[in-house]
Amino acid sequence: MSEAACQRLLIISNGHGEDAIAAQLAARLPASVSVEAYPMIGGGKAYDGICPIVGPRATLASEGWRNVKGSLRRDIVNGGLLTVPPALKFLRAVRGRYQRVVVVGDMVGVLACLLTGNRQVFYIDVYKTGAARLYSGLERLAIARTCSVVFCRADNLAEALRQSGVDARCAGNLMMDTIPRGEYDAAARRGSELAVTLLPGSRALTVESFALQVAALRRVPAEIRPDVFLAVAGGVNVEDLARGAGLSRAPMLSTEPDDLGQMGDGDLVVHMARGRAMGNLLDSSDIVLSQAGTASVQALGLGRPVITFMNLRDRRSRFEDEQKLFGPARVVVDAEAGNVAMALTDLLRDPAERARLGAIGRERIGGPGALAAILAALDLPGAPA
Repeated sequence: MSEAACQRLLIISNGHGEDAIAAQLAARLPASVSVEAYPMIGGGKAYDGICPIVGPRATLASEGWRNVKGSLRRDIVNGGLLTVPPALKFLRAVRGRYQRVVVVGDMVGVLACLLTGNRQVFYIDVYKTGAARLYSGLERLAIARTCSVVFCRADNLAEALRQSGVDARCAGNLMMDTIPRGEYDAAARRGSELAVTLLPGSRALTVESFALQVAALRRVPAEIRPDVFLAVAGGVNVEDLARGAGLSRAPMLSTEPDDLGQMGDGDLVVHMARGRAMGNLLDSSDIVLSQAGTASVQALGLGRPVITFMNLRDRRSRFEDEQKLFGPARVVVDAEAGNVAMALTDLLRDPAERARLGAIGRERIGGPGALAAILAALDLPGAPA
């Protein structure tokens, strides 16, 4: 095979949601491309079975999740700064080794490339929404010096970068192109009129969030109680979830690779699937209870109303910025089981309101299309014309 047909590509991502999006992108690259991934934070489980991971492994208490107050300070106190030198050393060492470097996530990957001399970076910004804060002057300068092409989630973000001389584009929401779907038949497990998917997240508060979601479901009147599905993110211990919510885990009964069985208490039954089958659950559900980040956006984009609760530890400014984009499609309540149950019960009983909020979510998040545009812009050998 010729050198031109053996292009090497490095994908840099910066967090669980970013890893999941980047892994779906990697899975769609032509076979002629040798792709490796550098997940800057965490174990990079989203890349399992898709491509090799490279670079030093870094673990932060927050896992890069900045929606919690004081997360940056706690990371620094707990030695988070010690993860920076190995990352920069690695990126300096691989400079020039790859024909393409693709950053998926926020500005962390871009800044790391800037500091290590990596240039002509292909940046896919899945963080900024365009509904709240735009790029600062320093961010525009860093992007202009580091990146050759940028894909943004919103036209106003791309326009701000174009005014700084950056080739910035907006062609849809990549999150909607990269919803993971696996081998799990959620529809076959439906027995009630409606269904709810639980997305408790992937970080330190996951067990606590799941316990509150289950407590809320127990308060829903029995005559309208929905089927319940749970997407279990990589790295989350199912036994911990069951104990935290007072449920017992039942043995797995199917041969589907993404089936994690059930948990229940004799009254409530929760069907579990791996996070890589999350799209299967959303496709068969009507409402979502979510404390996740990227997955919430994808649920809203599919037209599923999302109910979430504010935690006292949440960083309110970031939460409010997100809400400017989501609008009423994401129903926000206090972190109390009764409040969550009331919001869920209201939506279960009101199909017109579910439809209204679903339409708002689809419109606010935007549809797919970015993936095809990104693959075309990468101009990789072996890609479809």
